Amino acid sequence: MSRHPDAGPDSGAEPDKGAAPLTVLIADDQPLVRRGLALILSPAPGVRVVAEAANGEQAVELARLHRPSVVVMDIRMPVLDGVQATERLARELPDCRVLALSTFDMDEYVVAALRAGAAGFLPKDVSPEDLLAAVRTVHSGEAAVAPRLLTRLLAAYVTAPGRPSHQGAGAAARPAGSAELTTREVEVWRLIAGGLDNNEIAQAMQISASTVKNHITNVFGKLQVRDRAQAVIAAYESGLVAPAPPG
Repeated sequence: MSRHPDAGPDSGAEPDKGAAPLTVLIADDQPLVRRGLALILSPAPGVRVVAEAANGEQAVELARLHRPSVVVMDIRMPVLDGVQATERLARELPDCRVLALSTFDMDEYVVAALRAGAAGFLPKDVSPEDLLAAVRTVHSGEAAVAPRLLTRLLAAYVTAPGRPSHQGAGAAARPAGSAELTTREVEVWRLIAGGLDNNEIAQAMQISASTVKNHITNVFGKLQVRDRAQAVIAAYESGLVAPAPPG
């Protein structure tokens, strides 16, 4: 069972030698990219690449077979794209965490993948060190998306009229559980959506970091979201927050 993220441990740290290996499936339609990702991840302590897929359909099939800890998923692929594959994995293999990759850091498909259940997103020009850290982060149950990048994405692709988007799992209007949130929990939710981390929320609300963590756990539970990324998407889709006007 994955735990709620709380911006806690150093996810880039090496695992205990006795711990089970972190298994990774790589899905990308370009063989050179797949090989490059494998060469980056395979030498890392405690990490084992178990399979490579050339499209989303293969990714789902191989994930069923190998049950990887993390799928590194290109979101634009033939046969079955990464968004649809992510939605199926979130439904069929909820313990398998998806880290989405895109050539562009501003891409409406990224929002669709996060909405569908991806636990993180990276642009493909990310450094090897950041890729490995993100894989460990999503494996630990946290969301691996820079908060301010996420808010930029949502401002551009969730609320802007006329934008094309995939309607994946959870693409509803206002989360049913939002009515159960207390005033303090709504404020925490709003600050999360504004891109603040736990320490910044604690300073803004003049409460302790541990109290912030408790509020976040309650917010995620009531909204029925898995992580920070989905909480921010829900905030924009519900109208709790809106993008700043141009200029």
